[in-house]
Amino acid sequence: MTAQYLWLIVFSFALYFIITDESIAAAFYYVTRLAKAYIQRQWWWFTHNPRNPVVKYLIYRRSLKVAENIMRQINIDKEKE
Repeated sequence: MTAQYLWLIVFSFALYFIITDESIAAAFYYVTRLAKAYIQRQWWWFTHNPRNPVVKYLIYRRSLKVAENIMRQINIDKEKE
């Protein structure tokens, strides 16, 4: 018996219980939602963590652009005076 048949049997039993018992179906639904929320939380932290060098670089570039825009506005206001 290969591992594929073993997984087929396991998923068959799980599917049978999910279809036949409403409380198991609800539990399966909530567990999948919980897993999805955990994965989304981990992905958000990975893409927004300031210790990540790529994120640090993106924050630096964004701050540089904002600073340049502010300096441009200040220079335009000084020229008007």
